[in-house]
Amino acid sequence: MFYRQCVYERPTEQRPAKEPAWSSEEERLASLCKDLDAIHQRVRSELGDGDIAYIESIDQLSRRLTLAGRVLIFAGMDPVSYTAGILALAAAHQLQVCEIGHTALHGAYDKLEQLPGAAKYHSERFRWVGEIDEESWRRAHNLLHHGHTNIVGRDSDLLVGFARWSPEAKHHFYHRLQLLFSATYPLYWWTGMSLHSAGVLDLFARTEDEAVVAKHKSLRTFWSAHKRALRKIVPYKLTNYVVYPALAGPLFLKVLAGNWLADHVRDVYTAATMHCNHIGPDVHHYGAGRQAKSRGEWYEMQIEATNNFEVPHWMSVLCGGLDYHIEHHLFPKLPPNRLREIAPEIRAVCARHGVRYRTGSWPATLAKSLRTLARLSWPIPHEATP
Repeated sequence: MFYRQCVYERPTEQRPAKEPAWSSEEERLASLCKDLDAIHQRVRSELGDGDIAYIESIDQLSRRLTLAGRVLIFAGMDPVSYTAGILALAAAHQLQVCEIGHTALHGAYDKLEQLPGAAKYHSERFRWVGEIDEESWRRAHNLLHHGHTNIVGRDSDLLVGFARWSPEAKHHFYHRLQLLFSATYPLYWWTGMSLHSAGVLDLFARTEDEAVVAKHKSLRTFWSAHKRALRKIVPYKLTNYVVYPALAGPLFLKVLAGNWLADHVRDVYTAATMHCNHIGPDVHHYGAGRQAKSRGEWYEMQIEATNNFEVPHWMSVLCGGLDYHIEHHLFPKLPPNRLREIAPEIRAVCARHGVRYRTGSWPATLAKSLRTLARLSWPIPHEATP
């Protein structure tokens, strides 16, 4: 009975009603492409000083929160101030990795580098305040994930550690424990993502087809992957778990605990965000070798493989705009403040062209994602388990 309840059901090909009626699928996709391209070109042409001022203001806010958090963690003598310090530091870290770092590494500000204050946010010069190697992230995330979203064997995010996020991915016996893995993975999310984006976790893949970031298992690949991961993980851990606690002298353990909790609040928040983006019973996944035949079809594949979720504006900023994930996957080089602006237009274009625009509350979307992970922990009917 439990097995039957956990069987994954593939999404049906039901699209919302569309106006007007298109004479062919090619015409519909060409119109979709034209409308989305027009929005993209318009917004790209509008980027300027205001966008740099926005990201600088978020960066300054993050640094102020960092200072306040570290002071309160060190000097707070009561649970309220100590907790406030932990939350302030967690919020600062979250702003750095998502609204600031994730956006900059996508190249959102590259064409604005001639503007005052923009140069430090160029994707090839930006340095993340976190544990992930920038070069590894640009390849694994920007190229492999965004270029091949939900395509098995091409998308780097469909097999993360011991988790199976797609019904198209081959089932293995250890996937039966993936809910346990998914429950513990958020406790070290960004460390795990660092190992994943550098290709370290791919070295443990059972087959070459399941290794997306690091395809070839060799001693050279082993050292290269570990070097890329450790050159960011080690300095970050030393700074937050050794240097700052040591500076606190007799309060070493207090500061160590505060820093550790701040990192894990950030990790759990990020994990709850990212688990919503491409998992769900009605999210589309694609078999190996699937390729879009046109730009319009590529746009549609991105939309059908992605969820949005709805949160207040301040939470959207902490999510780095990933609550507008459909817009982000259509236009990954647009900053999140612009994605929030164009979301109503994108939704209208989807309705006009019969493409389902998935959105809902954050708790409901996350719950659907976790139920889907539970189903994917078991083989799909007629699927062999190695």
